[in-house]
Amino acid sequence: MSIRDNLDITAYLVIGPENTLGRPVADVVAQALDAGFTIVQVRSKVAGARELIECTRSVADVIAAAGKADEVPLLIDDRLDAVLAARDMGIKVDGVHVGQSDIPVEVCRRYLGEDSIVGLSAAAHEMRAYIETADLSTVDYLGVGPLHETATKPDCGKDDDGRIITRSLEELAELRRVSPKPIVVGGGVKAADIPGLARTGVDGFFVVSAVAGAPDPYAAAAELVNTWRANRA
Repeated sequence: MSIRDNLDITAYLVIGPENTLGRPVADVVAQALDAGFTIVQVRSKVAGARELIECTRSVADVIAAAGKADEVPLLIDDRLDAVLAARDMGIKVDGVHVGQSDIPVEVCRRYLGEDSIVGLSAAAHEMRAYIETADLSTVDYLGVGPLHETATKPDCGKDDDGRIITRSLEELAELRRVSPKPIVVGGGVKAADIPGLARTGVDGFFVVSAVAGAPDPYAAAAELVNTWRANRA
Protein backbone atom coordinates (compact mmCIF):
# COMPACT_ATOMS: atom_id res chain seq x y z
CA MET A 1 0.00 0.00 0.00
CA SER A 2 1.40 3.41 -1.00
CA ILE A 3 1.17 6.70 0.85
CA ARG A 4 -1.22 7.77 -1.89
CA ASP A 5 -3.79 5.21 -0.71
CA ASN A 6 -4.09 6.80 2.74
CA LEU A 7 -3.90 10.45 1.73
CA ASP A 8 -4.98 12.80 4.54
CA ILE A 9 -5.16 16.47 3.54
CA THR A 10 -6.89 17.61 6.73
CA ALA A 11 -4.12 19.91 7.96
CA TYR A 12 -1.86 20.98 5.10
CA LEU A 13 1.25 23.11 5.65
CA VAL A 14 2.74 25.02 2.72
CA ILE A 15 6.15 26.40 3.57
CA GLY A 16 9.38 27.81 2.18
CA PRO A 17 12.40 29.69 3.53
CA GLU A 18 10.79 33.06 2.84
CA ASN A 19 7.83 32.28 5.13
CA THR A 20 9.45 31.42 8.47
CA LEU A 21 10.71 34.77 9.83
CA GLY A 22 14.28 33.51 9.43
CA ARG A 23 13.73 30.28 11.36
CA PRO A 24 14.80 26.95 9.82
CA VAL A 25 12.00 25.49 7.73
CA ALA A 26 12.57 22.06 9.27
CA ASP A 27 12.07 23.43 12.80
CA VAL A 28 8.68 24.90 11.91
CA VAL A 29 7.65 21.69 10.14
CA ALA A 30 8.64 19.63 13.19
CA GLN A 31 6.36 21.75 15.39
CA ALA A 32 3.48 21.45 12.91
CA LEU A 33 3.89 17.67 12.81
CA ASP A 34 3.85 17.51 16.61
CA ALA A 35 0.60 19.47 16.55
CA GLY A 36 -1.04 17.03 14.14
CA PHE A 37 -0.48 18.41 10.64
CA THR A 38 -0.97 15.68 8.06
CA ILE A 39 0.75 16.83 4.86
CA VAL A 40 3.60 19.21 3.93
CA GLN A 41 4.36 21.06 0.71
CA VAL A 42 7.67 22.84 0.17
CA ARG A 43 7.03 25.94 -1.93
CA SER A 44 9.39 28.79 -2.69
CA LYS A 45 9.30 31.50 -5.31
CA VAL A 46 12.77 32.75 -4.38
CA ALA A 47 14.88 29.62 -3.79
CA GLY A 48 16.93 28.15 -6.60
CA ALA A 49 16.70 24.46 -7.42
CA ARG A 50 19.57 23.40 -5.17
CA GLU A 51 18.28 25.37 -2.19
CA LEU A 52 14.79 24.00 -2.78
CA ILE A 53 16.10 20.44 -2.84
CA GLU A 54 18.16 20.91 0.32
CA CYS A 55 15.16 22.46 2.05
CA THR A 56 13.14 19.45 0.99
CA ARG A 57 15.82 17.13 2.33
CA SER A 58 15.69 18.81 5.74
CA VAL A 59 11.90 18.47 5.84
CA ALA A 60 12.06 14.81 4.77
CA ASP A 61 14.53 14.17 7.59
CA VAL A 62 12.19 15.78 10.13
CA ILE A 63 9.21 13.74 8.92
CA ALA A 64 11.30 10.57 9.16
CA ALA A 65 12.58 11.48 12.62
CA ALA A 66 8.97 11.87 13.75
CA GLY A 67 8.25 8.35 12.54
CA LYS A 68 5.74 9.68 10.00
CA ALA A 69 7.48 8.98 6.67
CA ASP A 70 4.76 6.51 5.70
CA GLU A 71 1.82 8.68 6.72
CA VAL A 72 2.69 12.36 6.17
CA PRO A 73 3.28 13.05 2.46
CA LEU A 74 5.96 15.52 1.39
CA LEU A 75 5.31 17.38 -1.85
CA ILE A 76 7.13 20.08 -3.80
CA ASP A 77 5.18 22.89 -5.42
CA ASP A 78 5.38 23.29 -9.18
CA ARG A 79 8.89 21.91 -9.69
CA LEU A 80 8.63 18.43 -11.19
CA ASP A 81 12.34 18.67 -11.99
CA ALA A 82 13.13 19.25 -8.31
CA VAL A 83 11.01 16.26 -7.28
CA LEU A 84 12.86 14.00 -9.73
CA ALA A 85 16.27 15.38 -8.75
CA ALA A 86 15.52 15.00 -5.04
CA ARG A 87 14.43 11.41 -5.54
CA ASP A 88 17.58 10.72 -7.52
CA MET A 89 19.54 12.01 -4.51
CA GLY A 90 17.75 9.59 -2.18
CA ILE A 91 15.29 12.08 -0.67
CA LYS A 92 11.80 10.73 -0.01
CA VAL A 93 9.48 13.07 -1.87
CA ASP A 94 5.97 11.76 -2.34
CA GLY A 95 4.71 13.95 -5.13
CA VAL A 96 4.08 17.35 -6.64
CA HIS A 97 1.49 20.10 -6.49
CA VAL A 98 0.84 22.09 -9.65
CA GLY A 99 -1.46 24.79 -10.96
CA GLN A 100 -3.31 24.84 -14.26
CA SER A 101 -0.57 26.93 -15.85
CA ASP A 102 2.22 24.63 -14.60
CA ILE A 103 3.33 21.26 -15.97
CA PRO A 104 0.21 19.23 -16.90
CA VAL A 105 -0.90 16.71 -14.31
CA GLU A 106 -0.75 13.94 -16.92
CA VAL A 107 2.95 14.60 -17.42
CA CYS A 108 3.56 14.64 -13.66
CA ARG A 109 1.82 11.31 -13.29
CA ARG A 110 3.79 9.78 -16.16
CA TYR A 111 7.13 10.76 -14.64
CA LEU A 112 6.30 10.14 -10.99
CA GLY A 113 4.36 6.89 -11.26
CA GLU A 114 1.15 5.54 -9.81
CA ASP A 115 2.30 5.55 -6.18
CA SER A 116 2.96 9.30 -6.13
CA ILE A 117 0.62 12.11 -5.14
CA VAL A 118 -0.36 14.78 -7.66
CA GLY A 119 -2.30 17.78 -6.38
CA LEU A 120 -3.83 20.51 -8.54
CA SER A 121 -4.90 24.09 -7.95
CA ALA A 122 -7.36 25.47 -10.46
CA ALA A 123 -8.03 29.17 -10.95
CA ALA A 124 -10.67 30.19 -8.45
CA HIS A 125 -13.16 31.59 -10.95
CA GLU A 126 -12.89 28.47 -13.14
CA MET A 127 -12.99 25.77 -10.47
CA ARG A 128 -16.65 24.75 -10.82
CA ALA A 129 -16.38 24.40 -14.60
CA TYR A 130 -13.05 22.64 -14.25
CA ILE A 131 -14.46 20.05 -11.86
CA GLU A 132 -17.38 19.37 -14.18
CA THR A 133 -15.43 19.13 -17.44
CA ALA A 134 -11.83 18.06 -16.81
CA ASP A 135 -10.41 14.56 -16.60
CA LEU A 136 -9.44 14.30 -12.94
CA SER A 137 -8.30 10.69 -13.06
CA THR A 138 -4.63 11.57 -12.61
CA VAL A 139 -5.27 14.03 -9.74
CA ASP A 140 -5.41 13.07 -6.03
CA TYR A 141 -6.86 16.27 -4.58
CA LEU A 142 -7.81 19.83 -5.54
CA GLY A 143 -6.52 23.00 -3.91
CA VAL A 144 -9.18 25.73 -3.81
CA GLY A 145 -8.96 29.35 -2.82
CA PRO A 146 -8.38 31.96 -1.85
CA LEU A 147 -10.68 32.18 1.12
CA HIS A 148 -9.21 35.67 1.69
CA GLU A 149 -6.67 37.77 -0.15
CA THR A 150 -3.22 36.67 0.94
CA ALA A 151 0.17 38.33 0.91
CA THR A 152 2.01 35.02 0.48
CA LYS A 153 0.40 34.54 -2.94
CA PRO A 154 -0.97 37.92 -4.05
CA ASP A 155 -2.05 36.68 -7.49
CA CYS A 156 -4.09 33.79 -6.05
CA GLY A 157 -7.66 33.86 -7.31
CA LYS A 158 -7.17 36.62 -9.87
CA ASP A 159 -9.67 36.62 -12.70
CA ASP A 160 -8.99 37.70 -16.28
CA ASP A 161 -9.56 41.34 -15.31
CA GLY A 162 -7.10 41.21 -12.42
CA ARG A 163 -9.71 41.13 -9.67
CA ILE A 164 -9.27 38.83 -6.68
CA ILE A 165 -12.20 36.43 -6.43
CA THR A 166 -12.48 34.82 -3.01
CA ARG A 167 -14.60 31.80 -2.17
CA SER A 168 -17.71 31.92 0.00
CA LEU A 169 -18.47 29.07 2.39
CA GLU A 170 -21.62 28.28 0.43
CA GLU A 171 -19.62 28.08 -2.78
CA LEU A 172 -17.06 25.80 -1.15
CA ALA A 173 -19.80 23.48 0.10
CA GLU A 174 -21.21 23.27 -3.41
CA LEU A 175 -17.79 22.63 -4.94
CA ARG A 176 -17.25 19.79 -2.51
CA ARG A 177 -20.65 18.37 -3.35
CA VAL A 178 -19.88 18.15 -7.07
CA SER A 179 -16.17 17.26 -6.86
CA PRO A 180 -15.10 13.64 -7.33
CA LYS A 181 -11.83 14.49 -5.58
CA PRO A 182 -11.01 15.72 -2.07
CA ILE A 183 -10.77 19.50 -1.68
CA VAL A 184 -8.38 21.47 0.53
CA VAL A 185 -9.02 25.19 1.01
CA GLY A 186 -6.56 27.97 1.74
CA GLY A 187 -5.68 31.57 1.13
CA GLY A 188 -5.29 33.62 4.28
CA VAL A 189 -6.94 30.96 6.47
CA LYS A 190 -6.83 31.70 10.20
CA ALA A 191 -8.11 29.86 13.26
CA ALA A 192 -11.33 31.90 13.22
CA ASP A 193 -12.13 30.54 9.74
CA ILE A 194 -11.81 26.88 10.69
CA PRO A 195 -15.28 26.23 12.22
CA GLY A 196 -17.07 27.51 9.15
CA LEU A 197 -14.71 25.75 6.77
CA ALA A 198 -15.06 22.45 8.57
CA ARG A 199 -18.82 22.64 8.30
CA THR A 200 -18.74 23.02 4.49
CA GLY A 201 -17.69 19.40 4.13
CA VAL A 202 -14.35 20.16 2.47
CA ASP A 203 -11.58 17.74 3.32
CA GLY A 204 -9.02 20.09 4.83
CA PHE A 205 -7.38 23.50 5.08
CA PHE A 206 -3.99 24.72 3.96
CA VAL A 207 -1.99 27.50 5.57
CA VAL A 208 1.31 29.28 5.17
CA SER A 209 1.57 32.34 7.42
CA ALA A 210 -0.85 31.10 10.09
CA VAL A 211 1.80 28.59 11.17
CA ALA A 212 5.10 29.52 9.47
CA GLY A 213 4.77 33.18 10.45
CA ALA A 214 3.36 32.63 13.93
CA PRO A 215 5.39 33.58 17.02
CA ASP A 216 4.77 30.05 18.35
CA PRO A 217 4.28 27.69 15.38
CA TYR A 218 3.34 24.71 17.56
CA ALA A 219 0.63 26.61 19.44
CA ALA A 220 -0.76 28.06 16.21
CA ALA A 221 -0.76 24.67 14.47
CA ALA A 222 -2.38 22.94 17.45
CA GLU A 223 -5.15 25.54 17.60
CA LEU A 224 -5.93 24.99 13.92
CA VAL A 225 -5.94 21.19 14.17
CA ASN A 226 -7.94 21.05 17.40
CA THR A 227 -10.52 23.55 16.12
CA TRP A 228 -10.95 21.53 12.93
CA ARG A 229 -11.43 18.30 14.85
CA ALA A 230 -13.91 19.90 17.23
CA ASN A 231 -16.06 21.12 14.34
CA ARG A 232 -15.97 17.90 12.33
CA ALA A 233 -17.33 15.70 15.12
